[in-house]
Amino acid sequence: MSEIDLEQALRRAALRLGGAAAHRRADAGQPRLPAAVMVDLRRLLLEQERPRMVDLLSALRRRCRRRGEACPSRATVYKLLHQIEGHSYDPSALPEPVRAALYNLNLQRPVPGHQLAFYCFHHGDLRALSFASGMPWLDLYQAARTPGWRPRTRALLDAVLEARGIA
Repeated sequence: MSEIDLEQALRRAALRLGGAAAHRRADAGQPRLPAAVMVDLRRLLLEQERPRMVDLLSALRRRCRRRGEACPSRATVYKLLHQIEGHSYDPSALPEPVRAALYNLNLQRPVPGHQLAFYCFHHGDLRALSFASGMPWLDLYQAARTPGWRPRTRALLDAVLEARGIA
């Protein structure tokens, strides 16, 4: 059985890597699409009902072609679905049962849609749950990817997603 020389193995690995450890990009995790493309994509995604991906991509392609920019791929759009900023709601404009569900949030600032849906499903009464069920699709889609769901409330959300064709 041969002995392993750890120091020599580390030196060889350092040479293979070019002598330096891999560096993360400064913009790692951020979309590298032009700002105008992100604005167009967000505008297309903020509809009440979920658009068909084929229709969304063709509309985005037309807008990008007009400006002479590259259009993002389908995979990129799917990756951006949970990152794009959804709707935000002014708490003073919300119905009372919905505001009651937001019992431990600062009601002086707008509430992101996915967080509002999460709180309505978890802490709201039937009227708040009904309000959340009718929220725009992107808010519900992003809420479904928020960690911390309890099994019963997650089942209600899944039923709403299924009934509206968002799942």
